Amino acid sequence: MTNVEILVEDNRWASINLEMLVRNAFYQTLIELGYSQSDYFVSVLGCSDKKMRELNHTFRNRETSTNVLSWPSRERMACVHGNHPKRLDPARDAELGDIALSYETCLEEASQSKTNFAFYVQHLIIHGILHLLGYDHSSDPDATLMEDLERRILGNLSLKPHTQT
Repeated sequence: MTNVEILVEDNRWASINLEMLVRNAFYQTLIELGYSQSDYFVSVLGCSDKKMRELNHTFRNRETSTNVLSWPSRERMACVHGNHPKRLDPARDAELGDIALSYETCLEEASQSKTNFAFYVQHLIIHGILHLLGYDHSSDPDATLMEDLERRILGNLSLKPHTQT
């Protein structure tokens, strides 16, 4: 059994190796947090803005697209702002949840920030995985913790933000 399931509904995702980006981000995030790579499962959807608008409307009652959405299989958030969530239990938490990425929104945001598209997408994948693991950015202490983890994981992947040429 593979630990990463990827469904691509928009063929434009073929412009980057989404499967490799997801696998690398997933495994590096688990390693950074001290989890076994073989104990957990995640599902990722590569879709269009149209699909993301539908998902955002259905699950968040918002009429717009967004770059990434995540649906944890269960609630895992920390009890105290700025603290790490409770450790995962492979017996209860094997299925972490689902993530969706919108091609157009990711491409537009990467372009606006002059960031390499693949790097930007990998950052968003890590962001989504951290949400599945219970991390959040609703308070300043939570945002600081989550952003620090994102930077470390990206650094461990030897990816540095760089501008497009």
